[in-house]
Amino acid sequence: MSDLIEGYLGKTVEGRKSRLPAKLDYLQSATGLFLALFMWAHMLLVSSILISEDFMYTVTKLLEASFIFEGGNPLLVTIAAAVIFVVFIAHAGLGMRKLPGNFKQYQVMKAHAKHMNHDDTKLWFTQAGTGFAMFFLGSVHLYIIMTNSADIGPYASADRIWSEWMWPLYILLLLAVELHGTIGLYRLCVKWGWFDGDNPRENRVKLKKVKWGLTVFFLVLGFASLAAYMKIGIDQVNNNNVGNKYQPTAKVMEYKMPNKTIGGIA
Repeated sequence: MSDLIEGYLGKTVEGRKSRLPAKLDYLQSATGLFLALFMWAHMLLVSSILISEDFMYTVTKLLEASFIFEGGNPLLVTIAAAVIFVVFIAHAGLGMRKLPGNFKQYQVMKAHAKHMNHDDTKLWFTQAGTGFAMFFLGSVHLYIIMTNSADIGPYASADRIWSEWMWPLYILLLLAVELHGTIGLYRLCVKWGWFDGDNPRENRVKLKKVKWGLTVFFLVLGFASLAAYMKIGIDQVNNNNVGNKYQPTAKVMEYKMPNKTIGGIA
């Protein structure tokens, strides 16, 4: 009954204002921070293809814990993707609380944003739009990774991107992710005052410059990586090699540990 009263009135049975919205805001911030940092790490791992196909293959096998399981175990990638998917859905659900509930609310918010002409408000609209797009684009990508974790590598990933026509989705997803993620981190810093210092206004201007710098960096890195996979995919088609798994060409160097072997490229 107390939860019902709190849900209708926004107050507890004791008459105190509910702390639930603040708790949900905290969870939204925490899940958003986790996903943004994960995406940066993910982008750096994916961009390993820019170094070499052998290096990307080695990174893939390390993520499959090849130093524990001989040849790696793709099930670990499936589990990791499932965890990310759960956090992703939770963050999306928490974020939906802030979206307008009907067209009238949207008109009011849009009118206020136009009247104020405030950069951070414009960033919020961008974040809301990219978040909506990511809910669909990101869900497709995560489901594919969960159900095809054994097909990750220089050739398998390139075939999926080019021959299976995933590259248009990845272009849209890359734009949405990098804009949403960097805007989200900027807004987290502002919201929680992480870098306010002695002059919050000046530091906010600096934060915004860092935000745009990171956006450009990860967009360039992402599109360069995507182009590399597309080129490999085209070569796969031209060489009639679509569907074949990559075989490393570099000599494998092993680091011996008690009952374990860690592989790398020599």
